[in-house]
Formats: sequence, C-alpha cells, structure tokens
Amino acid sequence: MRLALSLLLPALGIALGIWLGFAVVPGQVPNADVKYLGVALLAAFDSALGGLRAGLEDAYDPLVFFSGFVTNTVLAALLTYIGDRLGVELYLAAVIAFGVRIFNNIAIMRRIIIGRMRQRHLAGSDGSGS
Repeated sequence: MRLALSLLLPALGIALGIWLGFAVVPGQVPNADVKYLGVALLAAFDSALGGLRAGLEDAYDPLVFFSGFVTNTVLAALLTYIGDRLGVELYLAAVIAFGVRIFNNIAIMRRIIIGRMRQRHLAGSDGSGS
C-alpha cells in the first residue's frame, strides 16, 4: 500500500501540473524563452524522479529535495543565460546532465520495484499453502 501511494501521489501531481499548465496558460511560449522553459522542466522532472527514488529507498528528505530542486533549476537557468550572452549553447550541458540522471533514476526505481515484486511473489509461493 505504501509503495502504491508513493508512486500514485507524484504521478497525480505531475498530471495535475500538466493539466493546469495547459488549462491556465493557453498559448505558446515565446521563442526567446523556450530554452529556459525546457531546462526548467527537465530540472523539475529530475527532482521529482529523484524524490520518488529517495522515497522508494526510504531516504526521502524534504529539505534535500527542495534545495536540490532550487539549486538545479537556478544553475541550469544561469548556464542557459550565460550561454545566450556568449553565443554558446551551454544549456546543452544541463540537458545532458538531467537526461542522464532521469534515465538513471528510472532504471534504479525499476530495479527497486521489480525486486519488491519478486520478494512478494517468493513470500507468497513459499510452499506453505499446500
């Protein structure tokens, strides 16, 4: 039950955020802001998955989650801004870093969930029911 709730709440939060984003802010993002929004979304998604992974590992700390979210977002936006001023695509560094972290977190969460499912399966089929 705890695993299902820990997976359901972040998923509902993401779905609610996406729905609010499309319902409350209709229209298009100006071209000048597209890179900033993309990097901010990656930072948010990375932080959400990191928090979910920490929850699955029973190591979640709200202060670590919030500080990581703010720090990652500010640093990514700063890289994007400096890159724009220099004429260099520095935001790609954040995109690559967040992309690697996102896929790594997903892989680790998948292993944790599969491991827990196997444990439950083995506990349920220990032969004591015959």
